[in-house]
Amino acid sequence: MNVTSLGFRTDLALLTATGSVVEDRGTHLVVRSPDNPTYFWGNFFLLAQPPVPGGEREVVGAFHTEFPTADHVSIGIDTADLTDEARAAFEAAGLTVDVATVLTASSLRAPREVEAEVRPLDGDADWEARALLSRQLYPETPEEAFLAFARRKNVQERRLVDDGRGRRFGAFVDGALVSTAGIFVTEEGVARFQSVETHPEHRRRGLAAAVVHAAGRHALDHLGVRTLVIVADTDGEAIGLYRGLGFADAERQLMMEKRSGAWASPDGR
Repeated sequence: MNVTSLGFRTDLALLTATGSVVEDRGTHLVVRSPDNPTYFWGNFFLLAQPPVPGGEREVVGAFHTEFPTADHVSIGIDTADLTDEARAAFEAAGLTVDVATVLTASSLRAPREVEAEVRPLDGDADWEARALLSRQLYPETPEEAFLAFARRKNVQERRLVDDGRGRRFGAFVDGALVSTAGIFVTEEGVARFQSVETHPEHRRRGLAAAVVHAAGRHALDHLGVRTLVIVADTDGEAIGLYRGLGFADAERQLMMEKRSGAWASPDGR
């Protein structure tokens, strides 16, 4: 299967670099992350095309067959085109359909100055602070389960750092990590941002822009990168921030998800 989506192509590059396994079934890919089984987008299906009409529930059933113990369903499609009927069918099967925006930039505009120390994460204490910061964004998830997931994600990213593929930058206020963004090379000349996160009490202070800019400049200046790639919710607040830094819309990325068990949100989705 030839993946054409820049969003999914960069996702897959980073996943395989950190130990995930991709099985090509011709019509779809099965992506597994054995070291982090609760990582929704490390354990997912990527379809080459939407299923034939009426095949949506069959796809969901196939996911459960491949991941029988998973408390989630994650299905991507290597095209952003989904008919209203197909969307309705996936929603009837319990999935939330999201079309994100993939943005790219070859240079960045400087953000406003911030009252924070912006630097790469360095050492166990910084990375543990990153896990605890992530936890603040998902308070509805049981702490033990979420921190286990977040710490495994840290292990995966630190492998990329050790391999010289990039860094994760943080903004520190009074010594506390309050905003962070990672950047890692996926192929020659291309780097993908990962998990831009800001503590709820420190938003709208320019901190996310500061860490994205610092990470992006690092990739452009030190990693031989010509194209920066970042993904944002199409209707979210972050997309305006990225556009303000110089990113431009490149494509749409179609992702569908269902959470259950400890990972279910308060409204049951």
